[in-house]
Amino acid sequence: FVSYCKKNSTNTTTSHKPMSNSKDSAPNSLFCRLGSEASSLSDDEIKATLHSFLDKIGPREDVMLLPPDFTRFHSQAGKISRFICEYYNFTGSEMQNQGEETAAKKQHVETSESSPNITILPALGTHFPMTKDQIKKMFGEKLAEKEDAFLVHDWRNDVDTIGHAPKELVEKATNGMVSKPWPAQLNKHVWQRRKHDPEKQHHKSLIISIGQVVPHEVMGMANFNKNLFVGVGGVEAINLSHFIGAVHGMEKMMGRASNPLRSILNYASEHFLQRELDLWYILTVMGANEKTGDIEMKGFYIGNDIECYNLACDLSLKVNFTMLEKEPKKIIVHLDEDEFHSTWLGNKSIYRTRMAIADDGELIVLAPGVRQFGEDGKIDKLIRAHGYIGTPAILSAMEENEDLKENLSAVAHLIHGSSEGRFSITYCPGHLSKEETEGVGFKYGDLEEMEALYNVKNLKDGWNTVTANGVEEEIYFISNPALGLWAVERRFEGSCEANSNTGTSIKVDASKDQQAVGNSGGVGGWVKPPLEKK
Repeated sequence: FVSYCKKNSTNTTTSHKPMSNSKDSAPNSLFCRLGSEASSLSDDEIKATLHSFLDKIGPREDVMLLPPDFTRFHSQAGKISRFICEYYNFTGSEMQNQGEETAAKKQHVETSESSPNITILPALGTHFPMTKDQIKKMFGEKLAEKEDAFLVHDWRNDVDTIGHAPKELVEKATNGMVSKPWPAQLNKHVWQRRKHDPEKQHHKSLIISIGQVVPHEVMGMANFNKNLFVGVGGVEAINLSHFIGAVHGMEKMMGRASNPLRSILNYASEHFLQRELDLWYILTVMGANEKTGDIEMKGFYIGNDIECYNLACDLSLKVNFTMLEKEPKKIIVHLDEDEFHSTWLGNKSIYRTRMAIADDGELIVLAPGVRQFGEDGKIDKLIRAHGYIGTPAILSAMEENEDLKENLSAVAHLIHGSSEGRFSITYCPGHLSKEETEGVGFKYGDLEEMEALYNVKNLKDGWNTVTANGVEEEIYFISNPALGLWAVERRFEGSCEANSNTGTSIKVDASKDQQAVGNSGGVGGWVKPPLEKK
């Protein structure tokens, strides 16, 4: 990783000027790259850059925004969406509520050249729809009032298969387990915007995908075309993509912008999206302020091809990736009680630390809110039946079990959640019994006792020296595993050469029998939002 950053040091995102130079010309494929590790980009900088970009784009009659859902609130995609809507006079400025009218607002009124129809399609993937309160918090009051502008992605029914990536790419990524083309699937409301009637709409519809680049356990690095093919994609493609990531090996994926699964998505982008859609990406890199701990924007990128994504990945690895000098023998991870209710979600504690922890080390997961394994009954039942028992055993079980074959997302989750016997995992759930926890392959820890030994209020992120049971020990503490990736250099570099999942004779007919799994919340998806407690 260190040599990688030095090798690509010329691409470090230090420019604070848009890459295009003529107002009358179309934007360059890389319009801007703003920020650095030390940056804290302001709203004024972001808004000015957006206005310059939209000026270059020119008048439009139809604009579609593809921001993430509330689970990516800290991406600032909601704020960026609001700025775009203010530019196009779709909403007034939020500042007007306070009787303010800034110079930036005056400039916006003067430079806006059109007032297009705007549609906002949150990239839910398989998540449940955003609530009104979430929309209001993420996008602001004025935009939330435009209820008709928001569409809900239905990954089962509202998708078109727009093409296929060759089976050779899938065979390579799955070590021969799957020998079928990968179906590129896209929400039909997005795909229909490839065409327009010039007599009714002078310009092609503008599509803007907005999101945060951060290390990711399935895709290597999040966002870019993942926001299209997963965020507003379909069940067959999503389940297969997660399975590909699992069988290829999570350690070989995380923190890498280039990997076999991303190559499949890149093929689909180049052959379908870039040829048919007027699609632009707005990517952010978020990090914690060293002094205050507050999340702030470190990087901001606009482009219509892979270059802006690669630049964002370079910065994200510097901001969101912690390379440790030594392997912790014990890692303590805290899962927020309101955010993590299942191991399906809470196992980020395993994914994001597995390349850091020492052999025979111990991962202790303090999980006061965890009350189940899956996010629905069917997935929960599969997890309880098979457990987190390692890749070979799960692949063998899949060969014999039709439920697993038809729910590749569950297979991927069970693979991801195992330490493969290299280190131990002690789960301390607030609402699961010892028998239930040990039944899926984890060690059980009493939450109250563990919290007394490792009081999170007294721990800082990183290395700590504590006294537990009268013995002084060094631990590594992580307050939120979703915010980063941790590794030691030998495991991160060495995992590139790993072949842990090769050599299998198992074959998977991934596209014939795939079924959407109801109410699973993550990969498996929701049939409908859960009932809110009154």
